Amino acid sequence: MPSNDYFTVNGGKKLKGDIYPSGNKNEALPAIAATLLTDEEVIIENIPDIIDTGIMIQIAQNLGAQVKKLKNNTFSFIAADIRSGELDMNLSSKIRSSLLFLAPLILRKCEVPLPSAGGDRIGRRRIDSHLLAFVKLGVKMIHCKKGVSLKAGKLKGADILLDEASVMATENAVMLAVKTPGTTCIYNAACEPHVQNLCSMLVSMGADIEGIGSNRLVIKGVKKLHGTRHRILPDHIEAGSFMGLAACTGGGVTVKEAYTPHMEVIFPAFRKLGIEFEVKGKDIFVPGSQKPVILDDFGGKIPSISDQPWPCFPADLTSIMVVSAVFSKGTVMIHEKMFEGRLFFVDSLIRMGAKVVLCDPHRVVISGPQKLKPVELSSPDIRAGMALLIAALSAKGTSVIRNIRQIDRGYQEIEKKINALGADIKRING
Repeated sequence: MPSNDYFTVNGGKKLKGDIYPSGNKNEALPAIAATLLTDEEVIIENIPDIIDTGIMIQIAQNLGAQVKKLKNNTFSFIAADIRSGELDMNLSSKIRSSLLFLAPLILRKCEVPLPSAGGDRIGRRRIDSHLLAFVKLGVKMIHCKKGVSLKAGKLKGADILLDEASVMATENAVMLAVKTPGTTCIYNAACEPHVQNLCSMLVSMGADIEGIGSNRLVIKGVKKLHGTRHRILPDHIEAGSFMGLAACTGGGVTVKEAYTPHMEVIFPAFRKLGIEFEVKGKDIFVPGSQKPVILDDFGGKIPSISDQPWPCFPADLTSIMVVSAVFSKGTVMIHEKMFEGRLFFVDSLIRMGAKVVLCDPHRVVISGPQKLKPVELSSPDIRAGMALLIAALSAKGTSVIRNIRQIDRGYQEIEKKINALGADIKRING
């Protein structure tokens, strides 16, 4: 998809109707990489049709996996013959999740050159935790003219204390440990829904993993994994994004088949902004014509919403909470603890008329409610792009959003979904 496509957004319309979240992007990416852990067929359902999953599938194919699209969002993977242990540098440089192929390739090819991974520019994103986990399990780091190669020495289970609860480092460590002889215990493991579901997929392939959902995983290595059929769960980040969209555009929207127990971690932040919603079975209804009022802390103190590793509020929804707060009465501080570059998109909201103070790279203070005006914007990353799209839909008049490739990386056919609610978004081929 051309990177110079852009959206024109005729905002100010009250959006109303039903909207469905796609499969969880952050679950699909490691699931695709995990198909290389076996030479048998793995079928994955509900893979979102977005740029990042498309690139992951291309990488798998380049490595030798046979990939077949069975129907929309469902693919068959057979990695009987892995031709190469080297990732395509052009593809791997586009998405950070290319790092997830390291563990399967170490197991299948024994030596893997360390790739240059891409991804959102939201601040420093270390890979040290990945490498430390690999070394603990017996992988050797070899320095050469082209950089660093990871070589499987005598792999053996070990106790691993991750120096940060990194999602991808946990996923890589788990994928390497499931076929490493002995017992591995991972402490300070990430336990986000997508990590839990990757572990569940691996168990269905024959892996022995205990402690799924906690920050301590105990893995007994097995000699062989077999094929499986796995379904990606609805994306809780996309569901939260649609809740913010509904609250800001005020027409009454039902986020269909989006409720899972994981959403209970997200709901308190919306309640703090005074946003009303109702869970109806598997649906989440956000009524229209709300006039949300921010709930002060005890004693009338300014409240804060902050992200932390799961099971606390997820960092990927921070940008959505910032734009949602613009339309609530009162003042709130949003504290982004995990990435120092994620909040820099607020300069666009300020140009639109929002009362936002960027205190430092990690904190903003928002006072609302404010009416926004249309401007020309550029999407800096996936989640900020979605937040700016919500802002543009709330501003009466025509806005332009450029660099929408970033939004396409995380949200499937986003303009079609939102236009079905009554929006006026046009994709212009640049």
